[in-house]
Amino acid sequence: MAFNILITGGAGYLGSVMTPALLDAGHRVTVLDNFMFAQNSLAQLCANDRFDVVRGDARDMKIVAPLAAKADIVIPLAAIVGAPMCDRDQIAATTTNLEAVRDLAKALSPAQRILMPITNSGYGIGEAGKECTEDSPLKPISLYGRTKVEAERAALDRGNAISFRLATVFGMSPRLRIDLLVNDFVHRAVTDRTVVLFEAHFKRNYIHIRDVARAFLHGIDNFDAMKDMPYNVGLSDANISKAELCERIKTHVPNFVYLEAPVGEDPDKRDYIVSNARIEQTGFKPAYSLDDGIRELIKGFRMIRNTVYGNV
Repeated sequence: MAFNILITGGAGYLGSVMTPALLDAGHRVTVLDNFMFAQNSLAQLCANDRFDVVRGDARDMKIVAPLAAKADIVIPLAAIVGAPMCDRDQIAATTTNLEAVRDLAKALSPAQRILMPITNSGYGIGEAGKECTEDSPLKPISLYGRTKVEAERAALDRGNAISFRLATVFGMSPRLRIDLLVNDFVHRAVTDRTVVLFEAHFKRNYIHIRDVARAFLHGIDNFDAMKDMPYNVGLSDANISKAELCERIKTHVPNFVYLEAPVGEDPDKRDYIVSNARIEQTGFKPAYSLDDGIRELIKGFRMIRNTVYGNV
């Protein structure tokens, strides 16, 4: 079944991959974006009659409300993403990541659906050797994590919604982000051949950007069975530390050297391992491995050498 879908922030890192995937599945997609990075990441879609785009701010309900009224499904991707960027502009982070989602949820009718992306960084610092499940307590450390956890609560409390707690995303996108951990380390391996690690033992989970798009398509296709629940979305074989990630990269870039700093702290303090069993039990399985993403990124960074693609 084809739906009318509104994606706020749909020209960003995730949206630039998700939007064409939704169009390929036969849906009609309208993207609202403020194009804060001066990107043209959706240019190739403009010839598609089922695609439309509006320039505007996801916090402006005068723009959002009439677009949302025509949508069967809303995907609120618009966000100030990452701990450093949120700390730099805390007002923008709170109004975009949380208040805009609350306003959107209030504006929708009960029949309209929300597919809510958040971050599994809401788990904060987990217990050693114990997987975080969707029933684990949420203990976000950063402002970014706190706003996304509260946005999830607003969506799920409203009902007729699915929340996807995304692992750290990696992979190429038309609006690339080099600052994401795998992307960053592969970029350094290709361009600098070295990286210095702070708190190299800290663990987290990872997911390919194309599998994020596949998870949202899976949620659309299985909405009635999955609704009103949160789902961790990650690679179950990629609960690894930063040092272990560097070892994986080194198998593809043999002259890559990584060093562990004896002092210093990672500004993003997350440290946990995650269970993705709940979404896997619905029939979803990732299609892209960590090694697939590393190989893909190596090719991408042979082309890209500037830092305009960062969110820091």
